[in-house]
Amino acid sequence: MCSSDLLLEELDRSGSISAAARNMNMSYRRAWQLIDAMNASFPEPLVVTAVGGKRGGGAQVTELGRSVLARFRGMEAAASAAIAAEVRQFEALMKAPPKPAGNGG
Repeated sequence: MCSSDLLLEELDRSGSISAAARNMNMSYRRAWQLIDAMNASFPEPLVVTAVGGKRGGGAQVTELGRSVLARFRGMEAAASAAIAAEVRQFEALMKAPPKPAGNGG
């Protein structure tokens, strides 16, 4: 899901596609494309929108959207746990990061 998962989280927080896109430094158009793709991929929408009015429009992550996001986060956690030992071994092969320069000289 990559950007889509973060977009769902931002939408759930803000209730606005434009605010979520802005918070992610993403164009409004790109956010809509991701929402359309997500909604087309499931039997029910993950995000529903309301047209503007006195209070403006809005977007809401559906219960299915929250469920999909929670399952995705669980899969990420399981994948990370499954490769944790290999990641540590890989990191051990890398150079140590440079030490920050001191103030006195």
